[in-house]
Amino acid sequence: MDAHDTSRNVLRRQYVDRRQALSPDEHARLSASICTQLREHFPQLATQRVAFCWPINKEPDLRPLIESWIEAQKKSGNAGFTALLPVVHTPRSPLGFRAWTPDCAMVIDSYGIPTPSSGEFITPEALLIPVNAFDAAGHRIGYGGGYFDRTLALLGRNVLSIGVGFELARVDSIHPLAHDVALDAIVSEAGVFRRT
Repeated sequence: MDAHDTSRNVLRRQYVDRRQALSPDEHARLSASICTQLREHFPQLATQRVAFCWPINKEPDLRPLIESWIEAQKKSGNAGFTALLPVVHTPRSPLGFRAWTPDCAMVIDSYGIPTPSSGEFITPEALLIPVNAFDAAGHRIGYGGGYFDRTLALLGRNVLSIGVGFELARVDSIHPLAHDVALDAIVSEAGVFRRT
């Protein structure tokens, strides 16, 4: 492991620890603010195939927003919104995505994350990607597996990529590497930040 990998691992741990220190009430308040920002600034998501991540380690909880879009789609009777969760096929491969509803059967994957147990794989139109740290250039630090970078490289400009994270995760620069794919926007409780 070189010095750059070491510094990113230190940064990752530091910012995950900061997020983990949030009280339950503060976490819920900040998550609700991010959901409001997404609803107000990206209304098109309510009619698209949107992949999100099951919240772990006190990541922003987007489930209330996702569930509200599912309910709105049911009431309208129109096809459109589909919630998707990522599925790891094999290590070092891009992610697959399966439809999710609050009552679908789930399994715990090898990373300890709930994911739909079955269903066809669906290509998302938008990705809501959690960030452990992020910068103004739209780069993020995840957990180091590279799954979202490989997925974004595969999907290219055919998908809207939006990072979701708390302002406490903002850094001057993550010092991106060649494989790091910049996101189209980052959403925090403070607002929407387009890539500079």
